[in-house]
Amino acid sequence: MPKTQARPEIVVLLCDADFKRRRETNTWHHLDGRPFSKDEQSLVLRASRVEFEEIESQLKRYREYRRTMDEAPDALQRFLAPFMEQPAEKNLGNAVELMNEDERAELDHLLGLIVAPVRSFAPYAF
Repeated sequence: MPKTQARPEIVVLLCDADFKRRRETNTWHHLDGRPFSKDEQSLVLRASRVEFEEIESQLKRYREYRRTMDEAPDALQRFLAPFMEQPAEKNLGNAVELMNEDERAELDHLLGLIVAPVRSFAPYAF
């Protein structure tokens, strides 16, 4: 039997849900404080295990992205260490001259991680 697909419209709503039920509205709210409309509330109450599994999977990918971003400065240090030991004059230009094409690509990748702003979580973005 094929696995049921997560419904994106439900996943998006659940990712933007503040799950505290408010007595005054008897509904959930968006993270920005707006109450769910009746249609939105009805939709999220029909969420299945598949939608919650999809959210879990997306959050796992986001946590991995954040870990990678957080560790990028240390990864750059570890990557550069062997290259910086070799030249008499220790600077990045001399280290880059020792690198092959793949190593320069890795350097570019790590530098890109360091300078890129950390993105906030958004459904289906990671």
